[in-house]
Amino acid sequence: MSNENILSNNGNDVSYLEYKGKHTGILGWLLSTDHKRIGLLYLISLSIFLIVGVTFGFLMRLELLTPGRTIMDPQTYNSIFTLHGVIMIFLFVVPGLPAVFGNFFLPILIGARDVAFPRLNLLSWYLYVVGGLLAILSILLPGGPADTGWTFYIPYSVRTNTNVIPALFAAFILGFSSILTGVNFVTTVHRLRAPGMDWFKMPLSVWSLYATAWVQILATPIIGITLLLVAIERVFGVGLFDPALGGDPVLYQHLFWIYSHPAVYIMILPAMGVVSEIIPVFAHRTIFGYKFIAMSSIAIALFGSLVWAHHMFTAGMSDTGQLIFSLLTMIVAIPSAIKVFNWVATLYKGSIDLQPPMLYVLAFIFQFSIGGLTGIMQGVLSVDIQVHDTSFIVAHFHYVMFGGTGFGFFAALHYWFPKMFGKMYNVKLAKRVFWAMFVGFNTLYFPMFIMGWLGMPRRYYDYLPEYQIYHVISTIGSWILVSALFLMFGNFIYALFKGAKVTEKNVWGGETLEWQIATPPIHENFIDIPVVTESPYQYKDNELVLQTQEAK
Repeated sequence: MSNENILSNNGNDVSYLEYKGKHTGILGWLLSTDHKRIGLLYLISLSIFLIVGVTFGFLMRLELLTPGRTIMDPQTYNSIFTLHGVIMIFLFVVPGLPAVFGNFFLPILIGARDVAFPRLNLLSWYLYVVGGLLAILSILLPGGPADTGWTFYIPYSVRTNTNVIPALFAAFILGFSSILTGVNFVTTVHRLRAPGMDWFKMPLSVWSLYATAWVQILATPIIGITLLLVAIERVFGVGLFDPALGGDPVLYQHLFWIYSHPAVYIMILPAMGVVSEIIPVFAHRTIFGYKFIAMSSIAIALFGSLVWAHHMFTAGMSDTGQLIFSLLTMIVAIPSAIKVFNWVATLYKGSIDLQPPMLYVLAFIFQFSIGGLTGIMQGVLSVDIQVHDTSFIVAHFHYVMFGGTGFGFFAALHYWFPKMFGKMYNVKLAKRVFWAMFVGFNTLYFPMFIMGWLGMPRRYYDYLPEYQIYHVISTIGSWILVSALFLMFGNFIYALFKGAKVTEKNVWGGETLEWQIATPPIHENFIDIPVVTESPYQYKDNELVLQTQEAK
């Protein structure tokens, strides 16, 4: 993918960081409709919420270090794990990659100057901030933070006296933000692709963002309406889900998971796009099976929307229903396996350069594979009955969400940081931090598989003494992981102020459009809109070198 005009003209305009439009100073950021600035606003907001969410998770692990009370009472523990779930799911993992890197790079990757609806894009960020602040505000209001868990299961969420309503409205508003982002991305991909960029010349991360956007648009309204109905039931006593009022709690679970299982793919699909983007760059090889990877993103979004009831095998369901949802769960594993196969095939015989982004991607493949395989195990009815609501589920979920999406987010941050800011972080430190994070993550979550298999329930404040060794190991893992996160953010912050300046357009040797424009990008990305003539990930020179070496 190339365009000579881009290379010759860039550098004649100021970067988006220095651009002065109608507003200057802080207003130049808060009122900017530039997709890159909005991406950075998301990055700052997400980082703050991530720190809050990680702090709550850290406190939970400290409490579970010993049986009985360690640092907090049961009510506080229930509130802490609810807030940890709400913040990490709705404020970091779901919006994470699309909001930050999708906003920043989607228009550049398809050769556009901005997203289709820049003002709507800015509104999405404001809705995100309002929703996040409302969730935090529920901690301070009389009644205390919600203690229902992030699933808001009925009937407890209708009956508890804690601040469920603010938490519900926070999730409701965040849903609107997600829908608007989805509408913007779908329209942008359909309407603003550069001349010559047909569907199969799009970078694979764009395919992932496109598939994710459709799930955001189609599935998110369901959870919005469901949460609104819970609020109506709490305030007006209308019998919708609470059996004491004549409602059906299983209906709530269906409505909740019709959104929340596809939401898992909202979280993981963009990370898969990042992996597909990074592997060919650092393996110095053409991506293996481009069309299979692209189509598997669509297949995951489609089949992932049909398996919600596998979360409810123990809630009451016919044998036929259990059989169908078990089968569909097996089927959804196929497109995920296609991706993993093609990633590994791309690495085969590649000249692999273990830079920080590549290390995080390799960890993604390892940890996501563990998360995916344990997910298939739960699709088996007999196994699901055994491990339902145990810490085995917590381990599986975190291996997919943190080991997958979280590490995908960090891979993207290390990959695109020099392009976004024109500064380079300390690469040697970043590699060391990666290993600390990898060890900390697996020390924290792998013991949960074992104790869950042995019967340790999830979300419990207390436990039997035989589980303590696993909790101690997990808690030590949390100390290592938090230390690594602290060092990683310290490395990035130091780089912003003291890091080596980067002016080179293509610091990693990528072949997609973002590596052919100025570093950092100019205000509207391109002086001349590029004409795309080739598919991404050609790496013809690298392939030629490899063939020559093999011939020798």
